[in-house]
Amino acid sequence: MNLPSLHIRKTREALVLSAVTVILVIVIVTALAFDFTNGFHDTANAMATSISTGALKPFAAVAVSAAFNVIGALLSVEVATTITAGIVDLQAPALVDSSGSDKLLVLVFAGLVGAILWNMFTWLLGLPSSSSHAIFGGIIGAAVGSLGLSGVQWSNIMGKLIVPAVVSPVIAAIVAACATALVYWITNTIPEKQKATHFRHGQVITACLVSLAHGAGDAQKTMGVIFLALIATGHADATQRIPFIVIIACAAAIALGTLSGGWRVIRTLGKGLVDLEPPQGMAAEATSAAIILTSAAGGMALSTTHVTTGAIIGTGFGKKGATVRWGVALRMVSAWIITLPCAALVGFLTYEIAKVFWNTSLLVGVLVDVAILLATVAYIIVRARRNKVDASNVNAEWIPDTETIDSSITGSTEIDEILKRDMEKILSGSLDSAAASEIAATQAPSRRQAIAELREQRESIIAQLREIDMRLESELFAQADEDPTTRTQHRKAPGSTSEHVK
Repeated sequence: MNLPSLHIRKTREALVLSAVTVILVIVIVTALAFDFTNGFHDTANAMATSISTGALKPFAAVAVSAAFNVIGALLSVEVATTITAGIVDLQAPALVDSSGSDKLLVLVFAGLVGAILWNMFTWLLGLPSSSSHAIFGGIIGAAVGSLGLSGVQWSNIMGKLIVPAVVSPVIAAIVAACATALVYWITNTIPEKQKATHFRHGQVITACLVSLAHGAGDAQKTMGVIFLALIATGHADATQRIPFIVIIACAAAIALGTLSGGWRVIRTLGKGLVDLEPPQGMAAEATSAAIILTSAAGGMALSTTHVTTGAIIGTGFGKKGATVRWGVALRMVSAWIITLPCAALVGFLTYEIAKVFWNTSLLVGVLVDVAILLATVAYIIVRARRNKVDASNVNAEWIPDTETIDSSITGSTEIDEILKRDMEKILSGSLDSAAASEIAATQAPSRRQAIAELREQRESIIAQLREIDMRLESELFAQADEDPTTRTQHRKAPGSTSEHVK
């Protein structure tokens, strides 16, 4: 081989090496971005009930959750091994040939894109779907695109993903229902105000435990993804322990995501499913923490979302007179069912887009995927700002008969404005049929009926106030007739009172 051709070959190998290094950096950054979305998407699992019952203020709740997520991420790495060795067949022939490392790297990247887009989409809808299943679904789809159906370890997926996804919310609901019923039975003789105060204090402890459990389970999934990328590029061996720097980076990313709030999902879990009281909140959190920590210790990649949602629904069964909004619950379950296939589809398409550029430049394909990812995320964020949910309105009452996060917010704002305007018209005596018909035409039947009932109650109260005012006026005039020296003073007082009420 002559020197010029040798030089060209070495240059080409150097360029390929540098391209792989750039892709590795992109994969790591994308993995940490997923961890960030995991943090704000799943904050609700730990803190929705505490915020809903008033045990913690919204910003204090997310700060506490972030701190305990970091601690939980440092406890164990058992779940991370499910990612590295439980889904993709690392010994598949396509991964051990000369281009195997490139395929595995792009596979990991495509799986992350699928998970991020699904997390962002369900966050926009305020649906507490599973980030765990999103990342698994994304990797499964990308693995099918890269290795075919044989490259996925389906037995592990059935045993460690599908079965726990079906069983865990049912178990959580049963345990939480029993715990709620027991709590209310034991504390039946304690005054409600005192009971609520003590259980709010207890909720702070149980909420911290759920955050600890979330960090111990969900942060490890991202550790496993990054470790898989390091294995693909030869920077790590599948048999070694996950590097400490990876653990710290993932813990920090999920903590920062938790600090950002994720208010849309918090509102759905805290207000949309069940109107929670402090004893229910504590029972739900204690149940969730116990189940999630147990599964994390056993290396089972359990969804904290499924467990927490099941526990909250269970508290609705456990408290006499409590109601569960089944419309909201069914939307959540529907999202759970389609999470794996939808994330898998996005992961598959992402891998296929990158593969189009395989013969020219693998880096170009990855950059095209990155551009699509950023554009889609930007659109979702802009769309979410139309009906913004933040710490100021996350605890606002959920409008009855509404099932979506947007309608629960916009409906509340509309009714507040209408009631304010109607009060001004009633006090000024200018509410007429035209105004009433204009208001009624803009409302859904259920809301229109609720507003009509509230309006009748308010007019009845105003009539009672006017009657009381007239009686008070009569009494004051009678007193003034008995005492001529105060007649003038008393006549002024009732006149001003009547004018004020009118």
